[in-house]
Amino acid sequence: MTDTNITVATGWERPAAETLAAFERHSVANLGDALERLDIVDGGIAPIWQGARIVGSALPVLTVAGDNKAVIDALDHIHPGDVLVINAGGYSARAILGDNLAQRFDLFGATGAIVDGYVRDRDIIETLRFPVFARGLTPAGPFKNGPGRIGVPVAIGGVVVSPGDIIVADADGVIAIPQDRALEALAAADAIVALEAAKDAEVVELRTAREAAR
Repeated sequence: MTDTNITVATGWERPAAETLAAFERHSVANLGDALERLDIVDGGIAPIWQGARIVGSALPVLTVAGDNKAVIDALDHIHPGDVLVINAGGYSARAILGDNLAQRFDLFGATGAIVDGYVRDRDIIETLRFPVFARGLTPAGPFKNGPGRIGVPVAIGGVVVSPGDIIVADADGVIAIPQDRALEALAAADAIVALEAAKDAEVVELRTAREAAR
């Protein structure tokens, strides 16, 4: 399926499934705090349906604005647990993917797609429950000419995402965690969760005391 104007980099490592599973317990906000507020994609890239959440390994794709040939070719390179991370130039006049590609991504084992660009078929994709994050929606379809690159670092929303980075996305946004910081991020996020639980308990105590004083 891959033509000469789509280049593919191979040989990079994906994080272990157990590592990805460990990130399921954390929010993007807490992970962002754990990584000094860095590696957070700008807020313009958001879930296209309420409740979408992603945890997975980055499969980066670089494509020409308004063209999705590289995105289609990326189907041949998806491993279970991958997240398609697509730099589409933030282009608003063409949708880089719709319900058909979303179905195929899901079938091939991807856990979601992050698009620095626009998509379409929001209602169908929501019915599929396949998580897609994008800058917006347009009904206009893409061209399919290339060129493009698969498996190379890409920039989305002001963050460079490398192949195999750990992607977490939820209602607040998207973060890309370098593999070599995975254990550090998990430990720091666990500490943040414990601290916030203590603060929440303090609020409960204060509320109880105020109510008792009335």
